[in-house]
Amino acid sequence: MKRVILYSQPGCPPCFAAKAFLQSRNVPFEYKDVQADPAALDELLELNSRSTPTLVVGEEVMIGFDPDRLTALLAGE
Repeated sequence: MKRVILYSQPGCPPCFAAKAFLQSRNVPFEYKDVQADPAALDELLELNSRSTPTLVVGEEVMIGFDPDRLTALLAGE
């Protein structure tokens, strides 16, 4: 299974949806709060993103939450 990282922040409805999506499919993921963790914010900026949620699935970066694209990334498509 590919490593999954979710960059998120409190009060972000799409972040909550992305987290719930992953949990409902029993996908293990690393959760990084960019408000509470300055290192996580630096990582987010290095991914050329200033938005949450940003997900990293293996080597692929997805900015925003798109359930269909996330399903495809998780499936390796």
